[in-house]
Amino acid sequence: MSKTTPIVFVVDDDVSVRESLELLIRHEGWQAEIFASADEFLSRPRAIVPNCLILDLSLPGLSGLDLQKRITGERPDMPIIFITGHGDIPSSVRAMKAGAVEFLTKPFSDDTLLSAIRQALERSRLALEERAELQELRDCYASLSERERQVMALVVRGLLNKQVGGELGISEITVKAHRGRVMQKMKAGSLAELVEIAGRLGLARTAKL
Repeated sequence: MSKTTPIVFVVDDDVSVRESLELLIRHEGWQAEIFASADEFLSRPRAIVPNCLILDLSLPGLSGLDLQKRITGERPDMPIIFITGHGDIPSSVRAMKAGAVEFLTKPFSDDTLLSAIRQALERSRLALEERAELQELRDCYASLSERERQVMALVVRGLLNKQVGGELGISEITVKAHRGRVMQKMKAGSLAELVEIAGRLGLARTAKL
């Protein structure tokens, strides 16, 4: 199976549930990894392919809701599908408010679960793409010289080349040269795109427009 094949994790203390879900997941062509407890699952390194977690609400030790809190902070690109053997409205509300994709009460149909998994894997794929794009932007920004970063900061605030030169004590021609390199290194095709990039990097949060 390809290393890029999505992974569906299952955490449930009922061995029969784990085994049946593993078969269903593999039948759909996804990778399946099953765990009997939250602690066992947490020892598994973070996945770098689209993934999701089918999580039993009631677990020995760390509960499903407690594990969700950990995952939300540590693995934001891992959507969660809760399953439970009994209806628990307060818990389902807490889980959904915390970002769970679905909250299913056993017994549920295969189609219902598979639909939730597909939705979760798509959400994970988009989150991983966003993370990769952001890392690429950070790498581009890291390649800028200190002066280029100063020029970029002023440009995205809306200052003209002449004004940037006045702020930094350099000529307008020098500003143009630095600005050109900034646009090239940041792979920005326009000023609007550069401003958007600065926003995604959190560089424009304190900018005074």
